[in-house]
Amino acid sequence: MINTKTTAAVLAGALVAAVSGTSVPAQAQEMEKCFGVSMAGQNDCAAGPGTTCAGTSSVDYQGNAWKLVPKGSCTTMEVPGDRAGSLEPLTRDIPS
Repeated sequence: MINTKTTAAVLAGALVAAVSGTSVPAQAQEMEKCFGVSMAGQNDCAAGPGTTCAGTSSVDYQGNAWKLVPKGSCTTMEVPGDRAGSLEPLTRDIPS
């Protein structure tokens, strides 16, 4: 039969394991808007003409659609066709 002390020890161990297995929250990492790197339907909110909010871009790498990325990584991101991410909206790949 399991006693109260055993149950408490098992629960305490499970709690320690759960807490130690968690990572640093995404909010703790600085992020920046990166234009022209998201796939169709995977942009973050309010991208510009042709989009209304998250997930509404209609073409891959849409120039006015942005995605939050770790700060400092945007302009080094490469996308097909010798293109890269931008910290400012782009005029390329805008749906008509």
